[in-house]
Parts: sequence; C-alpha cells; structure tokens
Amino acid sequence: MSNTELPSKGLLTDPVRNPASAPEPVRTRRAFLLILLTLFVPGSAQIVAGDRKLGRIALRVTLSVWVLAIIALVSLFTNRTLLISIVTNQIASLLIVLVLAALAVGWLVLFVNTLRLIRPVLLAPRMRPAVGIALALAMVLSSGSLGYAAYLLNVSRNAIGSIFNADGPAIDPVDGRYNFLMMGGDAGADRTGRRPDSLSVLSVDAESGKTAIISIPRNLQNARFSEGSPMLQVYPDGYDCGNDCLINAINTEVTNEHKDLYPGVADPGAQATLEAVSGTLGITVQAYVLVDMDGFAKLIDAMGGIRIKAGGWVPISGDMIDEANGIHGMPLGWIPAGEQKLDGFHALWYGRSREFVDDYARIQRQQCVQQAMLRQLDPATLLSKFEDIANAGTKVVDSNISASQLGSFVDLAMKAKGKEIGRLTIGPPDFDASFSTVPDFDVIHERVRKLLESQSSTSSPAAAGTDDAVLQPRNAGGGNGLSAAGPPLGLPATTPAPSPSSSDFTPVTTTPAGEPITEKMLNQLKREGNEQAIRELVATNGQCAPL
Repeated sequence: MSNTELPSKGLLTDPVRNPASAPEPVRTRRAFLLILLTLFVPGSAQIVAGDRKLGRIALRVTLSVWVLAIIALVSLFTNRTLLISIVTNQIASLLIVLVLAALAVGWLVLFVNTLRLIRPVLLAPRMRPAVGIALALAMVLSSGSLGYAAYLLNVSRNAIGSIFNADGPAIDPVDGRYNFLMMGGDAGADRTGRRPDSLSVLSVDAESGKTAIISIPRNLQNARFSEGSPMLQVYPDGYDCGNDCLINAINTEVTNEHKDLYPGVADPGAQATLEAVSGTLGITVQAYVLVDMDGFAKLIDAMGGIRIKAGGWVPISGDMIDEANGIHGMPLGWIPAGEQKLDGFHALWYGRSREFVDDYARIQRQQCVQQAMLRQLDPATLLSKFEDIANAGTKVVDSNISASQLGSFVDLAMKAKGKEIGRLTIGPPDFDASFSTVPDFDVIHERVRKLLESQSSTSSPAAAGTDDAVLQPRNAGGGNGLSAAGPPLGLPATTPAPSPSSSDFTPVTTTPAGEPITEKMLNQLKREGNEQAIRELVATNGQCAPL
C-alpha cells in the first residue's frame, strides 16, 4: 500500500470522522451535532464527517436557496405584487413546485446519509431511540415541510387554473378603483343563462384597498346599459319592457336570444349583466365572478364557519306551495336572533331567505355575510385550512378575471384587510322600496359617487365618516330613527337599519309583550296561518353585523 493510501494517525483518532475511537458521550454528542448541521446547514455534516464532494454540492444548493429566500423576503416588503404574481403564475408556480419537491428529496437523502455517518451501532443502546426520534423530527421539519409546501402550491395552482381565465386580458383601475361584479346563482348542468339571485359590486381603491359594496336588487327595472354595450342596439333607452324586464333577467335573455351580439365572449349573459350594472351605477365594472351557491356554502365550511350578530329570526324555508303569492310550506328550521356561528348550510340560508320579509332585508344579510367572510378569513385560517378552502374555491362557476393579475388582486385584498367597508343598497334602507321600479339614475350616480369618494385613498377619516352618515341611515342608541344627518339622498328610506358593518342594534328576541321568541312559537303561528304575526316578529332580520 502506498503512503497516500494509508490513513493518517490524526484521521484514525479524529472523533468526528472516526467515531469508533471516541468515548461514548462524545459519540452521542456527535450524533446530535450531525443532525443539527443537516437541519440548519444541509451539506455541512458531510463536509466535516463524510463525503465532502456531496457536502460541497449540497452546500452550494443551500447557499443558493438562502439567497433566493432573502430576495423573496425583501420583495415581500418592497414589491409584494411581483412576488405574488410569480407564485400564482401557472408556469412559474409549476417550476417552484418541482424545485421544492427536488429540495425535499435532496434533504431526505442528506438525512439518510447523516444516519450512516452517525453509525447508530456505536451508540449506547439507551441513546439510540433518542437519536432516532431526533432524526425523524428533523426530517419532518425540513424535508416534510418542503414537500407539504410543494403540495399546497400545487393545490393552489390547480384551483387558480380551474377558477380564473388563463388568457383573459389584464384590466386597469378606472378612476383609481377596481370594480368587480359578484353574482350568486344555483349550480347545475343548465346553469348558463340562469337569473342570478344576488348582484353586488365590490369596489376597491387600487392604492389603499378601501372597499365599498354596492348591492343591486334583482327586481330593479329599466336598467341602463353602459356606453358601447351591444345591448344598446336592442334597448337604447334601458331595459324597459315592464315587469318582465328585471335586471336579473338580462342574463337569461341575452344567453337565449342575443348571443350573436357577443361573438367570442365565453358567457354573453354575464357580460351583458356586467354592462347593465355599469350603466345603472354610472361606473365601469371591469370583471365579474359568478358564484355557485353550493360552492359558497362549501367555502364557508372550509373556513370553519362565520360569526355574526343577527337582528331577527330567519326561516329556512320549506317547499313553495303557492308561487303566485310566494307562500311556502312549514319552515325546515330557523336561525335565531343574536350572536351566531353559522356553518355553510345555515350561512347560505341566512343570505338566501326572504320569506316573511322583502328582498332588501335579504340584501342586507348578504352584505353582512360577505363582510364576515372578508373579515374572518385571516392568515391562520387560510394556512390551516388551505386545501379545503382552495378546493371549495373551484366551485366558482365562472369568471373573466385574468389569472395573470391575481398577484395584484391578492395584494389589494391584503391592503383591504381590517378596513371598514362602505355600503350602499339601491333600495331599502338607502332608498324607498318603490325606487327600484322607477329608479332615478342621476340620483343613483350621485349616491355611488359620494360613497366611492368616502372610500378613496385621498379621503380623510373625518370626511369618510361624514359621508357615511349621509349615505347610511343608522339606529342611534338602539332606536329606530335616522341619524342626525337626516334621510338619505334621493327618496327617503322606509326601513331604517344600521349598516352591516355596524353592531349598534339590539337583536329582537322577545315579543312586544316580553315573551321570548322561540322556534316552537313561530312554527305554531305558521300552522295557524298567522303569517302577519310572523312578519312582525321577524321584521328586523335584515339587521346584521359581522363579529
């Protein structure tokens, strides 16, 4: 044997590279040290005690990953939109998934190699289980976490691909705002052209994230189409064919009769509805999202439910037995007044039910549910229930939002988190109940303008508060009068009620005589056919505040 092949005396006595020569306590400490080195500086254990070539390769990869992680962290504070756009991009996210999976496998290989370097047979029998447990925990924390991150990112990219339009055009803010039309309807094979049950615009200031929700009653007549809408050829003076021309009928009519006016548009009915909402409100609505109600319920279940303060009892309606008069059979249940935590099924009914009240009470509850979802979807909930939330999100039936802009919109949502949300309903409590039949569009445009001004990045808190007092009738001290600012601009409201973002109301839980309202009492009145008494007892069920 040549001199170069003979191990040096130092190597034979080095306890790190030759643990057999070391006493038992040293071998134990060495084992834990190698595990920690592999956990915090992958490749360093191989450098000091094993295959140095493998260690050098692993260290280069480790340093590269650290550099990329530092760049990502800096971008999180300096250019968050770009970072989110990269993560949500279908190609970039696939590459990240593959890299994370490769890193997870590589880290696992290093731990297996570290186990070989430890040589458990040289450890004291009582220490072998402890070293094995420490190694397993380190593998879960490192390789397991990377693998799980790759899995979650893959779930996310699949959901994005299912929900959003990969080829959709990018949209720019108009007058400093992004305006999204949210439409809710039932799913099914024949859903295309269905009349949406709810219509609301989510308007977000592009700079500050200040948000307003504008609700349009489904029975609004004479809706105006925006300039440039193909439907102006059919209805140049608005959607004005009488009681059959409600705004929620546009989707069906265009889908069935005027698709040819929208060549190349994936959903002409939804696009025409967007144009009608734009013209009616006097703003440019850039995108729409059509949500399946069943998917809405699943999303709330995935979040773990929502918490609200309900102003009055809400029925879970039974089958319709008299469609002409809107009479249902016995309710399947009731959602009580007071503080409630609602699962998806009950939240869906809470926002959908309109038995014993009008559409406007339902609209107020829908706004409240939307705000509760926005307020309560915190990062901890999102991370802990990410897969369920992402899978439920694929129940969004249709959207023309481009996937390429998700980064900027997610960033916008983060800005909006925690900010007070402005509200306006084109009907009670902000307008008289008859207003939707003969709407004054100049008044609507002025009300919308004032609301959006109060929710702009340039408005001061004091100015926003003043506008809010004008725009929203409120209860003062639990009473039933309007605020000191007087009735809202336009026709006076007939049913004063607090904003869904406000909790300054007392839930009605007793009869005028002081008897507690119960499900048994309400059902008995229903059996007796005394629906008027029920209406009086549940008249405040439009009042709602997210908790």
